[in-house]
Amino acid sequence: MSSNQESIPLFEIDWNESDIQSVTDSITRGGYWAKGPYVDELEQRLEQYLNIDHALVVNSGTTALTAALRGSGVSEGDEVIVPSFTFIATANAVRLTGAEPVFADIETQTYGLSPNDVESKITDSTVAILPVHLYGTSCRIEELVDIAEENDIRIIEDAAEALGATYRDQKLGTFGDAAALSFCQNKITPTGEGGAVVTDSEDIAKEVKLYRSHGRASQNYFENNDSGEYLRLGTNIRMSDMTAALGCSQLDRIDELIKKRRQVAQVYDRFFTDIEGIVVHDPLPAATHVYQLYTIELDDYQTREKVMSALDENNISSKVYWDTPVHQTKYYKQTLTHIPTLPNADDIANRVLSLPMYPDLSTEQATAVADAVIQVIENR
Repeated sequence: MSSNQESIPLFEIDWNESDIQSVTDSITRGGYWAKGPYVDELEQRLEQYLNIDHALVVNSGTTALTAALRGSGVSEGDEVIVPSFTFIATANAVRLTGAEPVFADIETQTYGLSPNDVESKITDSTVAILPVHLYGTSCRIEELVDIAEENDIRIIEDAAEALGATYRDQKLGTFGDAAALSFCQNKITPTGEGGAVVTDSEDIAKEVKLYRSHGRASQNYFENNDSGEYLRLGTNIRMSDMTAALGCSQLDRIDELIKKRRQVAQVYDRFFTDIEGIVVHDPLPAATHVYQLYTIELDDYQTREKVMSALDENNISSKVYWDTPVHQTKYYKQTLTHIPTLPNADDIANRVLSLPMYPDLSTEQATAVADAVIQVIENR
Protein backbone atom coordinates (compact mmCIF):
# COMPACT_ATOMS: atom_id res chain seq x y z
CA MET A 1 0.00 0.00 0.00
CA SER A 2 1.39 3.40 -0.92
CA SER A 3 2.19 5.99 1.72
CA ASN A 4 0.40 8.46 -0.58
CA GLN A 5 -2.91 6.76 0.09
CA GLU A 6 -5.72 8.93 1.41
CA SER A 7 -5.62 8.97 5.18
CA ILE A 8 -7.99 6.86 7.29
CA PRO A 9 -8.88 8.60 10.57
CA LEU A 10 -9.54 6.86 13.86
CA PHE A 11 -13.15 8.04 13.72
CA GLU A 12 -15.51 10.29 11.82
CA ILE A 13 -18.84 11.61 13.04
CA ASP A 14 -21.89 10.37 11.15
CA TRP A 15 -24.14 13.39 10.56
CA ASN A 16 -26.87 14.33 8.14
CA GLU A 17 -29.35 17.11 7.37
CA SER A 18 -31.63 16.08 10.25
CA ASP A 19 -28.85 16.99 12.69
CA ILE A 20 -28.55 20.44 11.13
CA GLN A 21 -32.32 20.92 11.05
CA SER A 22 -32.72 19.95 14.71
CA VAL A 23 -30.01 22.35 15.89
CA THR A 24 -31.34 25.09 13.61
CA ASP A 25 -34.80 24.59 15.07
CA SER A 26 -33.41 25.02 18.58
CA ILE A 27 -31.44 28.14 17.69
CA THR A 28 -34.11 29.90 15.65
CA ARG A 29 -36.67 29.44 18.40
CA GLY A 30 -34.94 32.46 19.95
CA GLY A 31 -35.29 31.25 23.51
CA TYR A 32 -34.99 28.28 25.86
CA TRP A 33 -31.42 27.61 24.77
CA ALA A 34 -30.38 26.54 28.27
CA LYS A 35 -33.46 24.58 29.35
CA GLY A 36 -35.62 23.91 26.34
CA PRO A 37 -37.95 21.34 24.83
CA TYR A 38 -35.17 19.27 23.27
CA VAL A 39 -33.69 18.64 26.72
CA ASP A 40 -37.00 17.21 27.89
CA GLU A 41 -37.40 15.22 24.68
CA LEU A 42 -33.92 13.69 24.86
CA GLU A 43 -34.47 12.62 28.44
CA GLN A 44 -37.81 11.03 27.58
CA ARG A 45 -36.36 9.28 24.53
CA LEU A 46 -33.47 7.85 26.55
CA GLU A 47 -35.91 6.58 29.17
CA GLN A 48 -37.90 4.82 26.47
CA TYR A 49 -34.86 3.42 24.70
CA LEU A 50 -33.33 2.02 27.87
CA ASN A 51 -36.66 1.13 29.51
CA ILE A 52 -35.64 3.02 32.62
CA ASP A 53 -37.52 5.47 34.83
CA HIS A 54 -35.19 8.46 34.83
CA ALA A 55 -32.68 9.95 32.38
CA LEU A 56 -31.07 13.24 33.32
CA VAL A 57 -28.85 14.86 30.71
CA VAL A 58 -25.73 16.81 31.65
CA ASN A 59 -22.81 18.45 29.87
CA SER A 60 -20.35 15.52 29.74
CA GLY A 61 -19.83 11.88 30.55
CA THR A 62 -17.47 12.87 33.35
CA THR A 63 -20.02 15.08 35.06
CA ALA A 64 -22.57 12.30 34.58
CA LEU A 65 -20.29 9.96 36.54
CA THR A 66 -19.76 12.53 39.27
CA ALA A 67 -23.47 13.30 39.50
CA ALA A 68 -24.40 9.61 39.59
CA LEU A 69 -21.97 9.03 42.46
CA ARG A 70 -23.14 12.09 44.38
CA GLY A 71 -26.76 11.23 43.75
CA SER A 72 -26.09 7.77 45.16
CA GLY A 73 -24.76 9.24 48.39
CA VAL A 74 -21.03 8.75 47.79
CA SER A 75 -19.08 11.31 49.81
CA GLU A 76 -15.89 12.08 51.68
CA GLY A 77 -14.35 9.13 53.50
CA ASP A 78 -16.03 6.54 51.29
CA GLU A 79 -14.26 4.07 49.02
CA VAL A 80 -15.39 3.13 45.52
CA ILE A 81 -13.85 0.18 43.68
CA VAL A 82 -12.87 1.07 40.12
CA PRO A 83 -10.81 -0.44 37.30
CA SER A 84 -7.48 1.11 36.40
CA PHE A 85 -7.78 0.05 32.76
CA THR A 86 -10.16 2.84 31.74
CA PHE A 87 -10.23 6.54 30.93
CA ILE A 88 -9.03 8.56 33.90
CA ALA A 89 -12.48 10.16 34.32
CA THR A 90 -13.74 6.97 35.98
CA ALA A 91 -11.38 7.44 38.91
CA ASN A 92 -11.43 11.24 38.85
CA ALA A 93 -15.20 11.28 39.29
CA VAL A 94 -14.78 9.38 42.55
CA ARG A 95 -12.17 11.86 43.78
CA LEU A 96 -14.44 14.76 42.82
CA THR A 97 -17.04 13.50 45.30
CA GLY A 98 -14.42 13.47 48.08
CA ALA A 99 -14.31 9.67 48.09
CA GLU A 100 -11.30 7.51 47.29
CA PRO A 101 -10.98 5.23 44.24
CA VAL A 102 -9.74 1.75 45.10
CA PHE A 103 -8.23 0.13 42.02
CA ALA A 104 -9.03 -3.50 41.26
CA ASP A 105 -7.59 -5.59 38.46
CA ILE A 106 -9.39 -6.57 35.26
CA GLU A 107 -10.03 -10.00 33.82
CA THR A 108 -8.60 -10.76 30.42
CA GLN A 109 -11.68 -11.57 28.33
CA THR A 110 -13.81 -8.43 28.60
CA TYR A 111 -11.07 -6.23 30.12
CA GLY A 112 -13.65 -5.28 32.73
CA LEU A 113 -13.36 -5.52 36.49
CA SER A 114 -12.36 -8.93 37.80
CA PRO A 115 -15.11 -10.07 40.21
CA ASN A 116 -12.56 -12.02 42.25
CA ASP A 117 -10.27 -9.04 42.67
CA VAL A 118 -13.20 -6.76 43.46
CA GLU A 119 -14.23 -9.04 46.31
CA SER A 120 -10.72 -8.88 47.74
CA LYS A 121 -10.79 -5.06 47.78
CA ILE A 122 -14.03 -4.59 49.73
CA THR A 123 -13.60 -2.99 53.16
CA ASP A 124 -15.90 -1.43 55.75
CA SER A 125 -15.47 1.87 53.88
CA THR A 126 -16.57 0.50 50.50
CA VAL A 127 -19.88 2.02 49.41
CA ALA A 128 -19.93 1.27 45.67
CA ILE A 129 -18.43 -0.57 42.72
CA LEU A 130 -17.96 1.37 39.49
CA PRO A 131 -17.58 -1.11 36.62
CA VAL A 132 -16.81 0.03 33.06
CA HIS A 133 -18.34 -1.54 29.96
CA LEU A 134 -15.27 -1.20 27.80
CA TYR A 135 -15.14 -0.56 24.04
CA GLY A 136 -18.87 -1.14 23.53
CA THR A 137 -19.68 -4.39 25.28
CA SER A 138 -20.43 -5.78 28.72
CA CYS A 139 -18.10 -6.49 31.58
CA ARG A 140 -19.09 -9.33 33.95
CA ILE A 141 -21.92 -7.18 35.21
CA GLU A 142 -24.13 -9.92 36.68
CA GLU A 143 -21.32 -11.21 38.90
CA LEU A 144 -20.50 -7.69 40.04
CA VAL A 145 -24.14 -6.96 40.83
CA ASP A 146 -24.27 -10.15 42.93
CA ILE A 147 -21.17 -9.05 44.86
CA ALA A 148 -22.69 -5.62 45.45
CA GLU A 149 -25.94 -7.09 46.72
CA GLU A 150 -24.15 -9.51 49.03
CA ASN A 151 -22.19 -6.64 50.55
CA ASP A 152 -25.03 -4.09 50.57
CA ILE A 153 -23.16 -1.62 48.37
CA ARG A 154 -24.13 0.21 45.20
CA ILE A 155 -23.32 -0.42 41.54
CA ILE A 156 -22.76 2.69 39.41
CA GLU A 157 -22.14 1.64 35.80
CA ASP A 158 -19.80 3.54 33.52
CA ALA A 159 -21.62 2.85 30.26
CA ALA A 160 -20.03 5.76 28.39
CA GLU A 161 -18.83 3.50 25.58
CA ALA A 162 -21.72 1.07 25.44
CA LEU A 163 -25.01 2.81 24.64
CA GLY A 164 -27.20 0.24 22.89
CA ALA A 165 -25.24 -2.84 23.95
CA THR A 166 -26.97 -5.59 25.92
CA TYR A 167 -26.32 -8.45 28.28
CA ARG A 168 -28.97 -11.18 28.33
CA ASP A 169 -31.18 -8.85 26.25
CA GLN A 170 -31.02 -6.11 28.89
CA LYS A 171 -29.47 -2.77 27.97
CA LEU A 172 -26.18 -1.94 29.66
CA GLY A 173 -26.57 0.95 32.05
CA THR A 174 -29.72 -0.55 33.59
CA PHE A 175 -28.20 -3.22 35.85
CA GLY A 176 -26.98 -1.04 38.69
CA ASP A 177 -28.38 1.66 40.94
CA ALA A 178 -27.41 4.27 38.34
CA ALA A 179 -25.25 4.64 35.25
CA ALA A 180 -23.42 7.31 33.31
CA LEU A 181 -23.63 7.73 29.53
CA SER A 182 -21.44 9.84 27.27
CA PHE A 183 -22.18 11.63 24.01
CA CYS A 184 -18.60 12.78 23.37
CA GLN A 185 -17.64 13.12 19.73
CA ASN A 186 -16.45 9.54 19.16
CA LYS A 187 -19.34 7.83 20.97
CA ILE A 188 -22.30 5.93 19.50
CA THR A 189 -24.62 8.98 19.37
CA PRO A 190 -22.27 11.96 19.56
CA THR A 191 -23.23 15.53 20.37
CA GLY A 192 -19.68 16.88 20.68
CA GLU A 193 -19.87 16.82 24.45
CA GLY A 194 -22.66 15.68 26.72
CA GLY A 195 -23.75 12.89 28.99
CA ALA A 196 -26.61 11.50 31.03
CA VAL A 197 -27.34 9.83 34.34
CA VAL A 198 -29.87 7.01 34.08
CA THR A 199 -31.54 5.31 37.03
CA ASP A 200 -34.73 3.67 38.25
CA SER A 201 -34.29 5.31 41.65
CA GLU A 202 -36.52 8.30 42.39
CA ASP A 203 -34.18 9.34 45.21
CA ILE A 204 -31.04 9.27 43.04
CA ALA A 205 -32.83 11.15 40.24
CA LYS A 206 -33.96 13.84 42.69
CA GLU A 207 -30.43 14.36 44.00
CA VAL A 208 -28.95 14.49 40.49
CA LYS A 209 -31.51 17.10 39.43
CA LEU A 210 -30.51 19.25 42.39
CA TYR A 211 -26.78 18.79 41.90
CA ARG A 212 -26.78 19.63 38.17
CA SER A 213 -28.47 22.99 38.75
CA HIS A 214 -26.87 24.55 41.85
CA GLY A 215 -29.07 22.62 44.26
CA ARG A 216 -32.13 24.59 43.15
CA ALA A 217 -35.51 23.03 43.80
CA SER A 218 -37.10 24.62 40.72
CA GLN A 219 -35.53 23.59 37.43
CA ASN A 220 -37.15 26.44 35.46
CA TYR A 221 -35.01 29.36 36.66
CA PHE A 222 -35.74 31.56 33.64
CA GLU A 223 -39.51 31.08 33.91
CA ASN A 224 -39.80 32.10 37.57
CA ASN A 225 -40.00 35.63 38.92
CA ASP A 226 -37.74 34.79 41.87
CA SER A 227 -34.38 33.05 42.25
CA GLY A 228 -35.83 29.79 43.56
CA GLU A 229 -35.12 27.74 46.67
CA TYR A 230 -31.68 26.13 47.09
CA LEU A 231 -31.64 22.85 48.99
CA ARG A 232 -28.18 21.36 48.32
CA LEU A 233 -24.68 22.35 47.33
CA GLY A 234 -24.60 21.97 43.57
CA THR A 235 -23.08 23.24 40.37
CA ASN A 236 -24.08 23.94 36.78
CA ILE A 237 -23.63 20.88 34.59
CA ARG A 238 -26.79 21.30 32.52
CA MET A 239 -26.95 20.32 28.85
CA SER A 240 -27.94 23.07 26.43
CA ASP A 241 -31.05 22.73 24.28
CA MET A 242 -28.92 22.87 21.11
CA THR A 243 -26.82 19.95 22.29
CA ALA A 244 -29.95 18.02 23.21
CA ALA A 245 -31.41 18.75 19.76
CA LEU A 246 -28.40 17.07 18.21
CA GLY A 247 -28.79 14.21 20.69
CA CYS A 248 -32.38 13.64 19.63
CA SER A 249 -31.43 13.56 15.98
CA GLN A 250 -28.56 11.14 16.60
CA LEU A 251 -30.75 8.92 18.78
CA ASP A 252 -33.23 8.72 15.90
CA ARG A 253 -30.56 6.78 13.99
CA ILE A 254 -28.98 4.74 16.77
CA ASP A 255 -30.06 1.36 15.38
CA GLU A 256 -28.66 2.25 11.96
CA LEU A 257 -25.42 3.61 13.45
CA ILE A 258 -24.87 0.45 15.50
CA LYS A 259 -25.71 -1.77 12.50
CA LYS A 260 -23.10 -0.01 10.38
CA ARG A 261 -20.46 -0.30 13.12
CA ARG A 262 -21.14 -4.02 13.37
CA GLN A 263 -20.77 -4.38 9.61
CA VAL A 264 -17.34 -2.75 9.82
CA ALA A 265 -16.42 -5.08 12.67
CA GLN A 266 -17.47 -8.08 10.59
CA VAL A 267 -15.03 -7.04 7.88
CA TYR A 268 -12.21 -6.78 10.39
CA ASP A 269 -13.21 -10.08 12.00
CA ARG A 270 -12.98 -11.93 8.69
CA PHE A 271 -9.34 -10.91 8.42
CA PHE A 272 -8.22 -11.25 12.04
CA THR A 273 -10.11 -14.19 13.54
CA ASP A 274 -7.75 -16.93 12.37
CA ILE A 275 -4.49 -14.97 12.47
CA GLU A 276 -2.09 -16.24 15.11
CA GLY A 277 -0.83 -13.32 17.17
CA ILE A 278 -4.06 -11.29 16.97
CA VAL A 279 -6.88 -11.61 19.50
CA VAL A 280 -10.11 -9.77 18.76
CA HIS A 281 -12.04 -8.21 21.64
CA ASP A 282 -15.22 -10.28 21.43
CA PRO A 283 -18.30 -9.98 23.67
CA LEU A 284 -19.34 -12.51 26.29
CA PRO A 285 -21.65 -15.24 24.89
CA ALA A 286 -24.77 -13.55 26.32
CA ALA A 287 -23.67 -10.03 25.36
CA THR A 288 -23.82 -7.85 22.27
CA HIS A 289 -21.17 -5.42 21.06
CA VAL A 290 -21.81 -1.95 19.58
CA TYR A 291 -18.13 -1.40 18.65
CA GLN A 292 -17.65 2.09 19.94
CA LEU A 293 -14.04 1.01 19.50
CA TYR A 294 -12.62 -1.91 17.55
CA THR A 295 -9.69 -3.27 19.52
CA ILE A 296 -7.21 -6.06 18.96
CA GLU A 297 -4.74 -7.63 21.37
CA LEU A 298 -1.23 -8.34 20.12
CA ASP A 299 1.48 -10.59 21.52
CA ASP A 300 3.67 -7.94 23.07
CA TYR A 301 4.50 -4.25 23.29
CA GLN A 302 7.16 -4.43 20.57
CA THR A 303 4.75 -5.94 18.05
CA ARG A 304 2.20 -3.26 18.82
CA GLU A 305 4.78 -0.54 18.21
CA LYS A 306 5.64 -2.08 14.83
CA VAL A 307 1.96 -2.28 13.87
CA MET A 308 1.34 1.34 14.89
CA SER A 309 4.38 2.44 12.88
CA ALA A 310 3.20 0.52 9.81
CA LEU A 311 -0.27 2.00 10.07
CA ASP A 312 1.17 5.47 10.43
CA GLU A 313 3.32 4.96 7.32
CA ASN A 314 0.12 4.12 5.44
CA ASN A 315 -1.70 7.21 6.74
CA ILE A 316 -3.92 5.09 8.98
CA SER A 317 -4.71 6.30 12.48
CA SER A 318 -4.65 4.05 15.53
CA LYS A 319 -4.70 4.65 19.26
CA VAL A 320 -4.06 2.78 22.49
CA TYR A 321 -7.03 2.73 24.87
CA TRP A 322 -5.52 2.77 27.47
CA ASP A 323 -1.74 2.90 27.29
CA THR A 324 -1.18 4.01 30.88
CA PRO A 325 -3.46 2.40 33.45
CA VAL A 326 -4.85 5.07 35.75
CA HIS A 327 -2.95 3.88 38.83
CA GLN A 328 0.29 4.39 36.87
CA THR A 329 -0.44 7.99 35.82
CA LYS A 330 1.70 10.70 37.40
CA TYR A 331 -1.15 12.21 39.41
CA TYR A 332 -2.29 8.96 40.99
CA LYS A 333 1.24 7.72 41.64
CA GLN A 334 1.84 10.96 43.55
CA THR A 335 -1.42 10.89 45.50
CA LEU A 336 -2.21 7.25 46.24
CA THR A 337 -1.07 6.04 49.65
CA HIS A 338 -0.42 2.63 48.11
CA ILE A 339 0.27 1.80 44.44
CA PRO A 340 -1.65 -1.41 43.75
CA THR A 341 -0.29 -4.39 41.87
CA LEU A 342 -2.58 -4.98 38.88
CA PRO A 343 -0.82 -7.43 36.55
CA ASN A 344 -3.65 -7.91 34.07
CA ALA A 345 -4.24 -4.19 33.63
CA ASP A 346 -0.53 -3.53 33.14
CA ASP A 347 -0.16 -6.40 30.68
CA ILE A 348 -3.23 -5.63 28.55
CA ALA A 349 -2.35 -1.93 28.43
CA ASN A 350 0.94 -2.89 26.77
CA ARG A 351 -0.67 -5.00 24.05
CA VAL A 352 -4.04 -3.61 22.93
CA LEU A 353 -4.57 -1.38 19.93
CA SER A 354 -7.73 0.31 18.66
CA LEU A 355 -8.18 0.60 14.90
CA PRO A 356 -10.30 2.99 12.83
CA MET A 357 -13.99 2.48 13.58
CA TYR A 358 -16.95 4.57 12.49
CA PRO A 359 -20.24 3.88 10.71
CA ASP A 360 -19.13 5.03 7.25
CA LEU A 361 -15.76 3.27 7.22
CA SER A 362 -15.85 1.45 3.87
CA THR A 363 -15.03 -2.19 3.25
CA GLU A 364 -12.06 -1.04 1.16
CA GLN A 365 -10.76 1.11 3.99
CA ALA A 366 -11.22 -1.63 6.60
CA THR A 367 -9.45 -4.04 4.27
CA ALA A 368 -6.53 -1.63 3.91
CA VAL A 369 -6.27 -1.36 7.71
CA ALA A 370 -6.38 -5.12 8.17
CA ASP A 371 -3.82 -5.72 5.43
CA ALA A 372 -1.36 -3.33 7.06
CA VAL A 373 -1.75 -5.03 10.45
CA ILE A 374 -1.46 -8.57 9.11
CA GLN A 375 1.60 -7.76 7.03
CA VAL A 376 3.48 -6.83 10.20
CA ILE A 377 2.28 -9.94 12.05
CA GLU A 378 3.26 -12.31 9.25
CA ASN A 379 6.68 -10.74 8.73
CA ARG A 380 7.83 -10.72 12.35
